Amino acid sequence: MTQQNRVQWVYSSKNLEELQERYDQWASEYDTDLEKDFGWSAPALAAGVFQKYVSTSARVLDAGAGTGLVGAALKERGYGSIVAMDLSEGMLAEARKTGAYEGFDQMVMGETLGYETDSFDAVISVGVFTVGHVPPSGLDDLVRVVKPGGHIVYSLRPDVYVENGFKEKHAELEASGKAAIVEASEPKHVLPVGEPEVEHQVWVLQVK
Repeated sequence: MTQQNRVQWVYSSKNLEELQERYDQWASEYDTDLEKDFGWSAPALAAGVFQKYVSTSARVLDAGAGTGLVGAALKERGYGSIVAMDLSEGMLAEARKTGAYEGFDQMVMGETLGYETDSFDAVISVGVFTVGHVPPSGLDDLVRVVKPGGHIVYSLRPDVYVENGFKEKHAELEASGKAAIVEASEPKHVLPVGEPEVEHQVWVLQVK
């Protein structure tokens, strides 16, 4: 299976069980496929935005951590208290090898997470809010687990933002006073080799 086909194979998963199984199968080759063959730059992009708002002493949740590319990018920037959470145990096994995390939890975003309210100073989530993965409602529980004043930094394709309910979810969170949008980066081409037409933005919410 080519790298391009593997990405589409994962995105075409019919349910969470199938999505988990396919990520488990992909885990050992994920980094090579995404970084070398697609030029995946979103982890570094998001980490750069994240450090503008979040102290390196913060307790951070990497929501949808995958193989730990985001954790590694944060570790390089001095973050030392990061918890990895992902649907796929196979991906978390790869994340363990990075040495970037102090904890690992297999959980499903979009469902109620097994963390106490106000457990984290910040959340980062890259490549997770996308087609066939986590719906806009997944933001609600991230808001719950972040302390007031803390930040949620996540990547989102502009077309998914408009067409898949994220624009409405952002408006709902602001109207309810639960969170405020403090930054939306300019769209960037984060898969310049494999999918050069695809853009992502990095959004930043501050929890109230």
